[in-house]
Amino acid sequence: MEMQYLKIVAGRAVAPAGFDPGNIAHRKRLEYQRRILDLGLSPDILSDIVDEFYDRVRAHPILGAIFDQKIGPHWEHHLAKMKTFWISVALNAGTYSGKPVIAHKALQDVKPFHFGIWLGLFKQTVLDLTGSPEACDFLMKRAEKMANTFKKAMFGKTLPDPTNNAISSQEQEPPSC
Repeated sequence: MEMQYLKIVAGRAVAPAGFDPGNIAHRKRLEYQRRILDLGLSPDILSDIVDEFYDRVRAHPILGAIFDQKIGPHWEHHLAKMKTFWISVALNAGTYSGKPVIAHKALQDVKPFHFGIWLGLFKQTVLDLTGSPEACDFLMKRAEKMANTFKKAMFGKTLPDPTNNAISSQEQEPPSC
């Protein structure tokens, strides 16, 4: 499998076309990709995580309606985009080019507490599919960063500190894996 900045041969990241061994950024990206693949987070596993996660989102009594209202009959397109996004985010593959903040700001029915639900579903999906707390921690750090970015753009605030007992349990982010 080869993408702009990612080439995998026999489960291992190898230098893609255009790789310059004298370029420190190229070397660091390749080292990073190897570490992430060693966690078990291959493009195939990331694709499976996206499929299972959105199956769970669609079945969720609160999130399902929100997503179905926005995505409607276009789930295949959305899943393909999310797979490209997560492969790019997790493996620094350079595969995604979109404007997710703008897309999320347009959502009218999303409330701040929905992010905690979303993160909880994502965390459980990653743990169920990988069985790896390390892989889960890695992906959750990225998911939490995204949730905070979206929440700040949409509502002007980030996720609350889970150690603050004064906030509702619905708004708390899930603990690390």
